[in-house]
Amino acid sequence: MKKTLLLVDDEPFVINSLRRALADEPYEILTAGSGQEGLALFAEHRVGVVVSDEKMPGMGGAEFLAAVRERYPETIRIMLTGHASIDATMRAVNQGEIYRFFTKPWDDLELRFALRSAFDRLVLEEDNRRLLRTVKRQSQELSALEQKYPGITDVEKDADGALVLPEISVEDINNFIERCNREYQKT
Repeated sequence: MKKTLLLVDDEPFVINSLRRALADEPYEILTAGSGQEGLALFAEHRVGVVVSDEKMPGMGGAEFLAAVRERYPETIRIMLTGHASIDATMRAVNQGEIYRFFTKPWDDLELRFALRSAFDRLVLEEDNRRLLRTVKRQSQELSALEQKYPGITDVEKDADGALVLPEISVEDINNFIERCNREYQKT
């Protein structure tokens, strides 16, 4: 999976400092000078993690991250600001549901660990969504099977929780296989 990171800040020296701090990391790094530019990049790229400044002309960081949350909820959002007020923090947390909050100047090591953790979390969340889709599909298949062959999904367990398999004669098994084959040929 490609790890795409978007850095949004209106101060070019901050973007350059972040790029230098992350030069050894395995990320495709995109940059934007404003929230509007950042949203435009989302239309062209699948961004995994976004780091945004709070105080920017036009769209502020909290507003930008809230828009990202609404349009791209899977993207992990991080705030980086030199003006850490309670109001800015509350807006970012409440509107953007941010993952982490950093103040400028940031600690390079902490930021790198936070980004690695964010990308790890992103992979786990994608795995969870994929597994959930698989479980739902399998549940639907079992329901359809149960409708066709009532009792086929019944499971009996003993006092220790071990499965108890019913005694089935070879003739019953052969009849069941023959019945399945007939129904399969009808489809």
